[in-house]
Amino acid sequence: MKASSDRVRNLSQHFFAGWVSKIQEMQAAGKDVIRLDVGSPDLPPAPAILAALSRSAASNSSHGYQPHLGPRALREAWAGMYARLHQVQLDPDIEIVPLLGSKEGIFNLVMACVDPGDTVLIPDPSYITYTRATQFAGGKPYYLPLIEERGFLPDLQTVPAEILQHARMLWVNYPNNPTAATATGEFFAQAVTFAQEHDLLVCHDAAYTQVTYNGYQAPSILEAPGAKAVAVEFNTLSKSHNMAGWRVGVALGNAQALQSLYRLKTNLDSGHFLPVMEAAIAALTGDQSWLLERNRIYQKRRDAVIQALHAIELQARVPKASLYIWCPVPPGWTSLEFATLLLEEACISLTPGTVFGEGGEGYVRISLTAPVERMEEAMQRLKKVIQEKRRMGT
Repeated sequence: MKASSDRVRNLSQHFFAGWVSKIQEMQAAGKDVIRLDVGSPDLPPAPAILAALSRSAASNSSHGYQPHLGPRALREAWAGMYARLHQVQLDPDIEIVPLLGSKEGIFNLVMACVDPGDTVLIPDPSYITYTRATQFAGGKPYYLPLIEERGFLPDLQTVPAEILQHARMLWVNYPNNPTAATATGEFFAQAVTFAQEHDLLVCHDAAYTQVTYNGYQAPSILEAPGAKAVAVEFNTLSKSHNMAGWRVGVALGNAQALQSLYRLKTNLDSGHFLPVMEAAIAALTGDQSWLLERNRIYQKRRDAVIQALHAIELQARVPKASLYIWCPVPPGWTSLEFATLLLEEACISLTPGTVFGEGGEGYVRISLTAPVERMEEAMQRLKKVIQEKRRMGT
């Protein structure tokens, strides 16, 4: 019996599958592992969001199938958020498609728009789903290096003409995962112009636009002139409103691409659970002031980690946004070697940069997703290991 397709056999196992097994073995042996690897918020949503979920779930009429596009009020709520934060006007009927989390939409938009042999321009390092979706669709990834000297922005002008002849899609992601870099409105305008010149669909993964520090406001690519003619933006309540497990996302922008995504989704899945969607409406339309205090908590964690890293001469950049610190590893270590050392000798779990592509070599990603006391404890353990290795000359 053929138990899997060639497409599935050609997909490598996700890094965290084996890594988490190792962590679980350590925990079963009584080890206190501090996990700073996965970007899953540890704080809850606002009480009003939980109350909306509870009210809706208590209704007998809330438990049936729902339309793929959800209630119009949900799409209007997303449109309202974009008008409020970005001064972008969106048509709820043709420019907004709700998703079962942005990861699903990212994967399915590639499936809906990329044919076998098409090229997809992907940052390196980046969120692995851009690559996995491209491979599954039979497309060819072409990687755009993100290097510190350029602020972890891709140099679009270096893409060879022969690559652009077959390119169908360009991925960008700011605030960035994993590097925590940010982009300006000028960069997004350049990306839109580049897409117009080369007949590309530019896709912006905007998951972290509301996790920001020191008054920074992250722009949307849809603010760029002419963006809706060539761009789709993905957003989510996972990071912005501490709702990662709720799987509430959205795709917005180019109506033609969204129609292709919608057609695929109607053949693949069913609508979301109504109480979750009604809670999402409450999240998007209710009092947003609690996000400021939430961001101050993340900022306190960020500052504690940055101070500790700089004290041991690991010169990580201070991020203006996102849940991450992109930390260079000490000389003489690969990303995986350093992460493995910290897990085995300090019981700290960080993510090796190479999980996000070859361009992540030389870095580890630190997630700001534990109480500040645990973050400080992790940094003390890291400091102890680093100092011991330096004393031994290794």
